[in-house]
Amino acid sequence: MESLGIGLIGTGFMGKCHALAFGAVKAVMGDVPTPRLELLCETPADKAAAMAGQFGFARATDDWRALVADPAIDIVSITTPNRLHHEIAMAAIAAGKHVYCEKPMALTLHQAEEMAAAARAAGVKTIVGYNYIKNPTFMHAQRLVQEGAIGRIVHFRGWVDEDYQADPDLPWTWRARHAEAGLGALGDLGCHLVSMAYGLAGPIESLVADMQTVHRTRPLADGSGEAAVENEDVATALVRFKGGFHGSLATSRSAWGRKNRLGWEVHGTRGMLIFDQERMNELQLYENQGPGAQQGFKTILTGPAHPPFGAFVPAAGHQLGFNDLKVIEAAALLRAIAEDSRPEPDFVAALAFERVIHAIAEAAHTDRRVVI
Repeated sequence: MESLGIGLIGTGFMGKCHALAFGAVKAVMGDVPTPRLELLCETPADKAAAMAGQFGFARATDDWRALVADPAIDIVSITTPNRLHHEIAMAAIAAGKHVYCEKPMALTLHQAEEMAAAARAAGVKTIVGYNYIKNPTFMHAQRLVQEGAIGRIVHFRGWVDEDYQADPDLPWTWRARHAEAGLGALGDLGCHLVSMAYGLAGPIESLVADMQTVHRTRPLADGSGEAAVENEDVATALVRFKGGFHGSLATSRSAWGRKNRLGWEVHGTRGMLIFDQERMNELQLYENQGPGAQQGFKTILTGPAHPPFGAFVPAAGHQLGFNDLKVIEAAALLRAIAEDSRPEPDFVAALAFERVIHAIAEAAHTDRRVVI
C-alpha cells in the first residue's frame, strides 16, 4: 500500500492540525503509507479553494457529500462542528471509507453507538482525535503503571481547566447549543481527561456528579440581545473504577488563567505520578524507596528514550508540541490501514469515553449514581 487519499472536511483549528499531521507524517515516521492530500471541503467555495492551496490539497469542494463519494478518497477526516460528525461519519462508512473524526464523536450517546456499530459492521478503520494519549510522556506513564513502579493504584485524580468561556461578555456561539455542540465543557474538554483516566487507571464503573452553567446567557454578536447557554461550563464527578478504587474528574471552561491545564495524579501503594499538559514534556514520579531523607519527586524529561519522541528530534529537551501529537495519531491510523490492525482509540474504544461524559451529565441531571 503505497499511498492513501485524504479528504479533509473543515479548515478551523482541528482542520489545520489534520492537514499539518498528514503533511508531516511520512517525513517523521517513515514506515507509513504516503498520504495524498486529495480533496478539501469548506464553505463557501472560494474559501475552500484558498485553504486547499494553503494546506497543500490538490482540489477543493464546498460539498462534503461529493468528497465522501470521490473514488480518490480513502480516508475522510472530519473536523467540522460537532453536529455534523455523525452524519458525515455514517456516510463515509457507508461509502467504505476509513474515518478520522475529532471528538466528541457525536451530539448524543445514541449517535455515537450508531457510528461504532456501523464502523464495526463495515470493517473500515476509524480513529478519534484523542491526541493527548499519544504523548510519549503519557505512554511512558502507562508503562510505569503497568510495570508496577508505583505499586497498586489506589486513587486517580484528574482535572482539565481552560478559560475560553470565562469572560461573561464573550459573544454567544454554536458551542452553547445542545443541537450544535451537544455537551459543553464535558464534550470539549472532559472527554480528553476521561481518555487519560482510562489509559492509566482502566474503565470507570459508576459515578455521581454535578454540573453548573456559570454564564446562563451570552450577548449575540450582532448586538441584538442575548441567547441562552444550554450546556455546562463546569462539571465534577466522583467515580468508582472497575479496579476497585475511587477517583475524581473535574472540568471547567470558565477557569481564568488556565489555558490547557489538563492534569492528573495517579496514587499507588508505592508512589505516585503527576502530569500537567501545560508542561507536556515532563512527568513527575515519586517512588517510596531508599532513605526517607533522600526521597522526593523526580522530573522525567521526555526524549528519544520515550518512543516515538526520537522520530521527531534525536535530542532530549527539545520538546514536542500539540501538533506533533496529531502526527503520531495520524500515523496510528495509517499503520492500522496498512497492517489491517486496530488503531487506538477507534470508534468502539472512544465510545467508552463518550459513555462516561454522558453518564456525568445524566448523574448531574438526576442527582443519582449512574452505573456505566
